[in-house]
Amino acid sequence: MNKDSIMQMLSDAGAIIVDSHIVYTSGRHGSAYVNKDSLYLHTNTTSELCKLMASKYDADKIDVVVGPTIGGVVLSQWVAHHLNAKRTSGETLSIYAEKDGEGEDKKIDIKRGYDLCIPNKNVLVVEDVLTTGGSAKKVIEAVRALGGNVIALSVLCNRGNITDKDVADTKIDALTTVNLESFPEESCPLCEKKMPINTSVGKGKAFLAKQGATV
Repeated sequence: MNKDSIMQMLSDAGAIIVDSHIVYTSGRHGSAYVNKDSLYLHTNTTSELCKLMASKYDADKIDVVVGPTIGGVVLSQWVAHHLNAKRTSGETLSIYAEKDGEGEDKKIDIKRGYDLCIPNKNVLVVEDVLTTGGSAKKVIEAVRALGGNVIALSVLCNRGNITDKDVADTKIDALTTVNLESFPEESCPLCEKKMPINTSVGKGKAFLAKQGATV
């Protein structure tokens, strides 16, 4: 399946928003957004995309699949499911990593006994959308700190032009790539046109509240 077909699947699931006025987490503005939460409503589409993610690897050589909460949990389950369907023996486990602490300095840890599944194992890290790569990098570092061997980082969409170097020198396998043009608030052409800000996704609601506008 080519990347155009994958983009169509995401669009059909409502996961690609275009021609809108989005406020991103960074504070910059743009006209497009990848809404992965809409994808997870559709189990058949999610399963099919995760099957494509799993198809890139030798199932017998992946011991564990791990993703960050929340979206990465769904991907971890489905990718491990499809890897297990191809295994000739044994089992690929599905686990997740979770945030520990608050603010920008919060860590991502592997707990709940899942940490015991990592040492000396081949691990596939999964993520839905790469924007800065920060969360994925923390998961990779957590796996390596426990003695796991990270095979690759498999993602649905690389929207931030993230490179292997950005995620602790880990090979990135992305189903698709979306380049989202963005602008500083003070020079946003969408603001100049007085285009309404989307408050359903991104940080639009918080942005308007900060401006004193009624949401």
